[in-house]
Amino acid sequence: MKELIFEETGMPEEVLKIKESERPIPKEHEILVKVTARNINPSDIMFIRGMYGINPVLPSSAGFEACGVVEKADQAGKFEEGTRVMFTTIGTWREYVAVPAAGAIPVPEQMPDEIACQAFVNPMTAYGMIEKSGLKEGDWLLITAGASAFGKFAIQLAKEKGIKVAATVRQEEQKDYLKKIGADLVINTEKEKLQKVIGEHCQEGVHVVFDAVGGALGARALSSLRKKGRMLVFGALALENMPINSGLLIFKGLTIEGFWLSSWMEEIDSKTRSQAFLKVFGFLMKEDSQIDIAGKFPLHSFKEALTAYNLPGRNGKILLIG
Repeated sequence: MKELIFEETGMPEEVLKIKESERPIPKEHEILVKVTARNINPSDIMFIRGMYGINPVLPSSAGFEACGVVEKADQAGKFEEGTRVMFTTIGTWREYVAVPAAGAIPVPEQMPDEIACQAFVNPMTAYGMIEKSGLKEGDWLLITAGASAFGKFAIQLAKEKGIKVAATVRQEEQKDYLKKIGADLVINTEKEKLQKVIGEHCQEGVHVVFDAVGGALGARALSSLRKKGRMLVFGALALENMPINSGLLIFKGLTIEGFWLSSWMEEIDSKTRSQAFLKVFGFLMKEDSQIDIAGKFPLHSFKEALTAYNLPGRNGKILLIG
């Protein structure tokens, strides 16, 4: 089988290479999946660079999320051969993956691979963060990197609950699109002062910030919170730590905490987990839900896929197919 691997951490374009390997042999509790589609997430890039919360065991494949078809069933028969499944694991950028049957999720019949391969990490993170935030109808939420896949999912899910949404972008052409899918306020931080715009539209400030960026933008987003406001941090796209104003925390009583989907999924009970999947899959299958795909590339064209992923202002996911 073909797989993308890296033997040292670094920029994906420099360290990734494609090679022929033996198919994995699944254990009794595992299924062998022929992978049909994978998406490229920021976490995948950070993992290859050695900057993620999980350190790669080298040599390693990349990718955390994918969908495919069961080629060999597990011994208990949880999934039959031919069943389409979505899953998360370390190393999905290969043709075959052995994953625990207990962690795989059957793909709804009407859901195409292009959606199934991105149906877990971003939409589930958006759903989980909205649930954890405690935001109510009429409250203000600020999302940094609003034009990201996560941002667009979060905007749409928040609007379903009547939450008012402000979002940051860096490209002027992204503003109208985010307003079209439900954002009440979109700020181009390359041209506008975030705190000033938030102050003009959100009275005392926003109730909650979802920050994917960190660095200077994260600090400005923190300053946009109202008293007793809360920031949930789930990314570091700026690759810089956020400088924290201690005075803000003290005198405004602000709270900063991290959010990691894996930890949240472990914390909730099975009933809550099932409700989350039903809600997210229902959203993904709605005709008016916006799920954007910017490009599809075969596994061997990974360098072209990475080039497309790095394009400024990209609107949609880059997928590795087949």
